[in-house]
Amino acid sequence: MSWLVSLGVLSALIFFHELGHYLAARAMGVYVEVFSIGFGKKLFSFYAYKTQWSISAIPLGGYVKMKGQDDSDPTKKSYDKDSYNAKTPLQRIFILLAGPAANFILAFVLYFTIALGGPNILSPVIGTVVKDSPAAIAGLQPNDTVLSINGVKISTWKEMSEMITESESSLHLEVLRNGFVEFKTLTPRLSEATNMYNETVQKKMIGIGSSGVSHKLELTPMQTLSYATEQTIFASTLIFTGVKKLILGEVPAKELGGVISIVKLTSDATDAGWMSVLFFAALISVNLGVLNLLPIPALDGGHIMFNIYELIARREASEAIILKLTIAGWVVLFSLMGLGLYNDITRLAG
Repeated sequence: MSWLVSLGVLSALIFFHELGHYLAARAMGVYVEVFSIGFGKKLFSFYAYKTQWSISAIPLGGYVKMKGQDDSDPTKKSYDKDSYNAKTPLQRIFILLAGPAANFILAFVLYFTIALGGPNILSPVIGTVVKDSPAAIAGLQPNDTVLSINGVKISTWKEMSEMITESESSLHLEVLRNGFVEFKTLTPRLSEATNMYNETVQKKMIGIGSSGVSHKLELTPMQTLSYATEQTIFASTLIFTGVKKLILGEVPAKELGGVISIVKLTSDATDAGWMSVLFFAALISVNLGVLNLLPIPALDGGHIMFNIYELIARREASEAIILKLTIAGWVVLFSLMGLGLYNDITRLAG
């Protein structure tokens, strides 16, 4: 059942992406011939609003086929009044940006919904203390709760971690232990750690691990908006940085995941509850938005690149060049999908 939910979530995110393109195209007066979730053979379809709406056999994406636009043969163009090609470069860029924008907006809505439900966040309760670490030397113990650092009230593990990482000198901790308040002084030590990109980095730490105790965030209306905004920006930055590191070779290619990873992780999130599903759906939505902005001709970012060229040069790019770059873009895209699939299968086999 959880696998069906995960496929449903992925399809819904693709639907919103394509809906962004569809609505923008219709707003610009472009005739939309097909709106499809999935590729390949059509399993189910119907006509509405002069468009064929379809569900296709391969659930690895979707597409909106506009009059005058054909990614399988970019030389096929139409300059009728209601075609994509008859619109100005700025109008076309607007249509292309609408898909990724829909994903970012959806992510914001999902994070906002999470905020309304009261997301769980780690409490500053110590679970483990590393031997001979600054925390052990200072006398910190498992189940201690950090109340404040240098007089600043601490309510989450994240706040405590950030203060430790950014510290410039000794820290004065107020700690709750067995109903009594104690005061500890320690100096963070620069140590090796692994970041979220699986890179080895140097960061200031005191040698403690979380107990896993969490609490619900109680947010005001303004804090709810702020939470949704911050989470959307954080997720976007996280994925942009991850893509950059992959391109520069700072993160190994084996870290790349494909659709199997997405389905499996969403399935795991389903088992953990609806809040986890919303968190992961928001992250995938941002992922779709970011990846579609990459300047690969087969993606929205590649089409935007061609339109920017036309806007600056005052002429369309050569059909031969567009065709060659589009073919190269499909090769790159399918290579990345193949690599992601290979990595997924390797992880499952392992």
